[in-house]
Amino acid sequence: MSDNKKEISITVKLDDQNIPERIDWNATDKAGEGIANCKAMFLSMWDPEKQDTLRLDLWTKEMTKEEMKIFFHQTLVTMADTLQNATEEEGMAEDMRDFTSYFAEKMEIVE
Repeated sequence: MSDNKKEISITVKLDDQNIPERIDWNATDKAGEGIANCKAMFLSMWDPEKQDTLRLDLWTKEMTKEEMKIFFHQTLVTMADTLQNATEEEGMAEDMRDFTSYFAEKMEIVE
């Protein structure tokens, strides 16, 4: 049995009101060297015992509304791709992609 493991670390620096000021992350197989900085993250994990999704959504004070709109759009596109890859539900994935186009139009995101 292989003991192949990967590690992901996330460090969040908070201000005195517990609002994220900085989000740093690293992973054992991340492209590039060292710790990377980001302004926002969505982390979802499936709890099979409770049949429930655990999630953590964080963004820094510097994250602009325009950046957040783009971040949401790109995340929704990725979710459609993941749905298709994980479940082979091509029709629903296409419906989600249609929604992402609608979302981009309503949010005035240039694709």
